[in-house]
Amino acid sequence: MSVREREQGAEGTQATVVQGNAREAATRRPPPRRLLTVATVLVTVVFCYIALSGIHFSAVWASLKSCDYWWLIPALAAFGLGNVARGMRWRSLFAPGRRPRPGPTLDAMMVGYFYNNIMPARVGEAARVIVLTQRTPTPPVETVGTVIVERLYDVLAILVIFFLAQPWLPDVSWFRAAAVAAIVLALAIAAVAAILVVYGERPIRFLLRPLARFDLFSGARLDKTVSEIVHGLSGLRNREVAVEAFLWTIAAWMLTALSSYLVAVAFHLGLPFACGVLVAVAIGLSMILPSPPAALGVFEGAAILALQAYGLPKSESLPYALVLHAINFVPFVLVGLWLLHYNSRHPYRRSTPAPAGELDDLPHPVGIGAR
Repeated sequence: MSVREREQGAEGTQATVVQGNAREAATRRPPPRRLLTVATVLVTVVFCYIALSGIHFSAVWASLKSCDYWWLIPALAAFGLGNVARGMRWRSLFAPGRRPRPGPTLDAMMVGYFYNNIMPARVGEAARVIVLTQRTPTPPVETVGTVIVERLYDVLAILVIFFLAQPWLPDVSWFRAAAVAAIVLALAIAAVAAILVVYGERPIRFLLRPLARFDLFSGARLDKTVSEIVHGLSGLRNREVAVEAFLWTIAAWMLTALSSYLVAVAFHLGLPFACGVLVAVAIGLSMILPSPPAALGVFEGAAILALQAYGLPKSESLPYALVLHAINFVPFVLVGLWLLHYNSRHPYRRSTPAPAGELDDLPHPVGIGAR
């Protein structure tokens, strides 16, 4: 056997050992997707048990028949206005002078919500980034930054509303846990905001430095990526952007609370407006957990937990939760399907990105916001 043949045999043996070790490591460590699936199943089972245990289905059916469904019209109107407020909130998180038009922003957001309601793992967040990138010159990295900040604003606004409404709410067992979460989140946001204000893009550049080893992020491309991320995090580093976005967030959640309350009126539950606030808070916090498409089971369980604080029997709470979930599901599916059809017939894409400060001056694309 020649020297070359022995070397090739040694290299082959070494490659086989490396591959075997890699497979063994992969077997020992469950992939993140599998862990997420297990967590989703566990959360769904727990909330479904909360929603369905001890239910008298004859009472549920009687409650559904006695519902005054005319009240669902203003409930749907409040729900729709709440989503418009969310669209404006998302737009306001972009840096001034770089904001996309309201029409394409609402378009992308509703398509994202559509996919969140029919697919697991919140894939709609990626879908709306793609749609906004296709229909506006907004860089995708910047858009991803605004989506991340948006989630932080949602949780913080829910907790702020919860604490402000506390004098009008019944005692709930999870108040202390919510208080701790609010304090931790507020401190984390304040710390990140302070770092970005004091050091600018330097912390982001430091975090992304390992990417410079890849050709895709070398040189000017890395600088551009850092700049886009900084713009996407304007909601954490620009006071005017933060205030505007937070006010839109509060308005969106209060309209959600109004919609929840009007559904309670439709079922003649005799509960105050604060019940709508508590239901919106409970459902909003439950959406942090991994859940199946449309949060099926999780949504109902969270609504029932909120109404239990008012001493309402589960057999009366479940029909309320089902109808409220329908209001939060059907419009997203119908509007999302229409927008997918409309966007496929009216494609729009600006081939070259606009310089900073010119986004608001672009011609309005053909879409749901076209005039």
